[in-house]
Amino acid sequence: MPDNVLDTIVAHKRSEIAAAKRAVSAADLETQLTSAPPVRDFVAALRNANGMGLIAEVKKASPSAGIIRADFEPVAIAQIYEQNGANCLSVLTDENFFQGHLNYLKAIREVVSIPVMRKEFILDRYQVLEARVAGADCVLLIAECLNDCELRDLYFYASELGMECLIEIYEPENLDRVLKLDPPLVGINNRNLKNFATSLSHTTDLAKNIPPQTLLVSESGIRTPADVAHLKAHGVGAILVGESLMKEADIGQAVRKLMG
Repeated sequence: MPDNVLDTIVAHKRSEIAAAKRAVSAADLETQLTSAPPVRDFVAALRNANGMGLIAEVKKASPSAGIIRADFEPVAIAQIYEQNGANCLSVLTDENFFQGHLNYLKAIREVVSIPVMRKEFILDRYQVLEARVAGADCVLLIAECLNDCELRDLYFYASELGMECLIEIYEPENLDRVLKLDPPLVGINNRNLKNFATSLSHTTDLAKNIPPQTLLVSESGIRTPADVAHLKAHGVGAILVGESLMKEADIGQAVRKLMG
């Protein structure tokens, strides 16, 4: 695995985006907006959670873990998450590194009533447009992948399309530029995307810098009810959990156990 996996993914993603634009133009995608399903309120779903909000992730594989779940049925998994109390869903759509697909999100959106986020390495307005056409209610923006102009542009473009953004950071120095946007959601990734090491203290160290009006989401490395309680005690309002749930034989039971 290269030293900086994020750089490798971003370079590959740029070629993917170019190919997608050649296949279907942005103008063609825009004509499909009118038939996209209505946006559901991602932030409200988390704020109205009973206790800690849960964004449950539909995820087959990752560069760090390899195949997480061999018997991967995205729609069935999404339904199990919803039935067992998840407030929102995160759907991996990266094909090359995470074995996801945008069609998974589209199919999931048709059968669940909770909001759905496109989890992707978003670098271009085209991907935000793709997400809305597919039925996404929210998109992930990773501060480490985007300069200030790109971050602002993508954030406000998503808003124009009616969607929320979960803006994720790992590096503490990115927090100030994210908070300048006054976002309702900020995610702190406990996994270093350069070497994939995880530590929950990464969230708790940064939590004190998050303003009260911003809902803080902790992502990665959350495995036990004790982890959830620890994060809640530090002001975390929601968690994004994928790998630890996807590895369990009984996903529904795993969700109920995690959330107490």
